Amino acid sequence: YGKGNKACDTEKMAAARLFSWQFLSPTCQQTRNMATLKDIALRLKSVKNIQKITKSMKVVSTAKFSKAEKELREAKAYGAGAKALFDKVEFNTEETRNHLIIAITSDKGLCGAFHANVARKVKGMLAEYPKDKDVGLVCVGDRVKGQLQRVFSDKLVLHFAEFGRFPPTFDEASFIAREILQSGYEFHTGEILYNRFKNLVSYETVSQPLYSLDIISNSESMYVYDNLDEDVLRSYHEYSLASLLYYALKESAASELSARMTAMDGASKNAGEMIDQLTLKYNRTRQAAITKELIEIISGAAAV
Repeated sequence: YGKGNKACDTEKMAAARLFSWQFLSPTCQQTRNMATLKDIALRLKSVKNIQKITKSMKVVSTAKFSKAEKELREAKAYGAGAKALFDKVEFNTEETRNHLIIAITSDKGLCGAFHANVARKVKGMLAEYPKDKDVGLVCVGDRVKGQLQRVFSDKLVLHFAEFGRFPPTFDEASFIAREILQSGYEFHTGEILYNRFKNLVSYETVSQPLYSLDIISNSESMYVYDNLDEDVLRSYHEYSLASLLYYALKESAASELSARMTAMDGASKNAGEMIDQLTLKYNRTRQAAITKELIEIISGAAAV
């Protein structure tokens, strides 16, 4: 009698498992498919929203670039006039030790490797300088400061923020030049690192050399001018530094906008490819769920 009860219990358990597999498993599978469809739909919606943002940023950058390119053509006169002296006059820099690096970027991102190129150039220069050379660093923009402050915080002399939101002006360049000359860091030589605009899809990181007032006044080539006294040289030195900074800021602004246009165009294309893949995946998963439900309904009707 006991053995018969055990056999009966075994049959009941097997029947319960068969009932659970026939009725509960499709429901769980259906719920799993619905969860998968919901996840794909949410991700698809998120990518579409990102594509709208990237397209809008490209349109805004395109509109700003036209104005920046026009202002750059006007600012080239400042840069050409200021660089004429440094290109034609020979300066003696053999015994100089203090060197100043002015790295120019901006505060805004989403423009590819625009900021990283300047930071990489600065890191390479600092690695090549001898240890006894005193190097000061001036960062124009939060992005380049964030990449250099971690390793070279002891070399940071000045930092200027709030750049890149609006087109640069000569007043801003004059303010930077005045703060550098009044910072207390007496440099002998220096250079400005910035991205120079080439065309709509490319730019290059270049450097413009700088020299202190003492280096300029001690140059033998300067004695060909009879009317140059110390006040005139000091005024010209301050103005040339402001002019070079203004030209570099304009070049950097145009390069940043072109880089952002290229980056946002690439991001929009990548988002479009992801949308196509997710749409195909969503349709396939949805079709598979519908087909499975139809098979279950037909199988149930045939069994009845």
